[in-house]
Amino acid sequence: MIKPIFTACLVIFGLSACQSNSHQAEEINIVGNWHVESALSEAVINHSPAEIIFAADGKLSGNNSCNQFFGEYEQEENQLTLLPAGSSMMACVDVLMKQEQRVMKAMPLVTNITISKSGKLLLKSDAGANLLVLSKKED
Repeated sequence: MIKPIFTACLVIFGLSACQSNSHQAEEINIVGNWHVESALSEAVINHSPAEIIFAADGKLSGNNSCNQFFGEYEQEENQLTLLPAGSSMMACVDVLMKQEQRVMKAMPLVTNITISKSGKLLLKSDAGANLLVLSKKED
């Protein structure tokens, strides 16, 4: 009597060991054009041209409010590194220049991303602070 119960337990235990409970984070597709809604917790000016473009080949470009920028990005699941390499150097009105500085200051601080319930892309710091809030632009 004990032997069949022991055998059944071994089979059940063996089968349960074959199940994988590892949960891998699903990679967020960031490829495309994203409008910058806020930078460093401050909303951008209405109708601001601030945008970030993530290309499928890892290229990063966009408009930081006043100037065009370019660089690269690296994404692995929900981990994201932005590597801005350069930008144009045009002068703008003061409020756009300050906004541009916030966008450029935030980019190298980004370490991870999430999607909000409303579909916004949240670029976050190690501490979990929202550095940039982006909304997908219609193609």
